[in-house]
Amino acid sequence: MATPTTAPATERPTPPPVIAAEDLSSLDRIMDIPLVVSVELGRTSIQIGDLLQLAQGSIIELTKLAGEPLDILVHGKLVARGEAVVINDQFGVRLTDIVSQAERVESLRGS
Repeated sequence: MATPTTAPATERPTPPPVIAAEDLSSLDRIMDIPLVVSVELGRTSIQIGDLLQLAQGSIIELTKLAGEPLDILVHGKLVARGEAVVINDQFGVRLTDIVSQAERVESLRGS
């Protein structure tokens, strides 16, 4: 008596998650909310007396070294790092590293 054989199982690619219509409408509600995006070159602390002594050509020493990535913040929370670029005589930032979702959530909890 012959034993039945089964075809080898083939792995099928996982289909992308289906987004319900109500989820899309919820996302649409927040897509036009303006956010404050800032790029931080570095930080320093300075006393008011020293601040008042600053003049054109003064140099303020920052906490970062030359060549270190810039921090890209959204509402004061780190979301990415990048490097400064010049495009058509304007400054820009090329993103080189996106902060992981876990790190972003953790930074929100820390506030």
